[in-house]
Formats: sequence, C-alpha cells, structure tokens
Amino acid sequence: MPHGAPPGSAGPDPEQLWLRPAEPRRGRRPSFSREAITAAAVALADAEGLDAVTMRRVATEVGAGVMSLYSYAPDKETLLELMVDHVAGELAVTDPPTGDWRADLKTLAHRQRAHMLRHPWLPAALTTRRTPGPRTLAFLEHALAALRPTGLDGAAKLEVFAQLTAFVAGHVSHEIAQAALAHSPDRAAAESRYLAAVAADGAHPELADALASPGRPQDAEATFGRFLARLLDGVEAG
Repeated sequence: MPHGAPPGSAGPDPEQLWLRPAEPRRGRRPSFSREAITAAAVALADAEGLDAVTMRRVATEVGAGVMSLYSYAPDKETLLELMVDHVAGELAVTDPPTGDWRADLKTLAHRQRAHMLRHPWLPAALTTRRTPGPRTLAFLEHALAALRPTGLDGAAKLEVFAQLTAFVAGHVSHEIAQAALAHSPDRAAAESRYLAAVAADGAHPELADALASPGRPQDAEATFGRFLARLLDGVEAG
C-alpha cells in the first residue's frame, strides 16, 4: 500500500510511513531501496536545493523509472518526511544527559545548528509540520531526558524542544542569507545605503539609535550562543 497522504489529509499517514515496512509492488524485485531513494534525494538537496528534488530527478539518480519509485514515496511530501528523518541520524547522541539541563540543551542546539548548516535545505523543510520518524524520535527522547531536571511537565518539555528547533532553524536560515549577501557586495552596499537613508529620515528614531550604537563582533558562533542563552533564560524563568 502506498505510504502517501489520503485525500483531505494534512500529510502522509505516519502509521503507514513509519510503522509498516516499505514494500514494492508485485513483480520483479527492484535494484534499489527506500533508503537508497532517500539518500539520493538528500544528496540532490544538499547540492542543488529542495527545488531540485523531483521524483524524476531522484529516479534518474538511482537508475530507475519514475513509476517504480511510487511504492516507496508516492509524492514529494512523503519523500521530504523520509529525507528529514534520514539526516536526523547524524544527530544521534550516545552519552546520557549530564543533569545540567542548560548545558545539555546548549550542546543539542549547537549540534542542530551544525546539522542544518550541513544540509541548508533543512530549515525550509521543517517549516511545515513533520511527523517524527525513528531517528528524529531518538533525538527527541534525549532532549526530553535532558529537560527532566527542569521539573516541567511533558507538554511544556515538548514545547521547549519545538521552540529550540524553530529557533535554530530560523537562525540558520538567517546565517545562510547573510552568507549569500556577503558574496554579493553590490547588494550588501545597496542595503547599507538604504538603511542609512531610513535612519536619517527622522521618522524612525529608535532604529536610528540602534544603528548608531556600536556593533557587536560578527562572529557567527558567538552570535548564536548569545541568542541561545536568551532563549534558555526564558525557559528558566518559566
């Protein structure tokens, strides 16, 4: 049975996708697997972005006909679910939580950031609701265990994990955009001139004051750490 979304649903059926093994349609056994299809899609996204990931391109990469892929991933939405969980294996944590929840969450957040920078398509893929697959669940389980010392209830711990992941995804998206801007000096100069003009027009005094204050060192790691600390301060404050 295909693992896609039934009519009127909000995405692939998670029971079909994660709890039942992917089986090809009857006939000659194909020379590829769902894992190979997913790995090929991830490689395409890493190299060319999510727009490059089409069923036809993935079929070409694994040396198969497009129709033969549909038993494993009947649509791109299902393929994205598989891709997100596939790369989540890189987030595997073997050491148990230390008992210092702030330190543990900092470690997890930095791991997520490095992970998303390796796969720049991930922040966009995570903007829509995803049902966690087995690799994602393993990371979630570790994060929830790390949050145990906070005394938060289960629902609150899930909220903190979702907030942390959204923060990292948003920050990485900004980092990627800033890196692209750095490689376009004309665009960067135009943006600077625009902001200078806005700051001088008298209509935005708060912005003018903010832009006139000394800038912080442009160190991506330090900036991420500073923002993350503020997020964790909010968790601690309840």
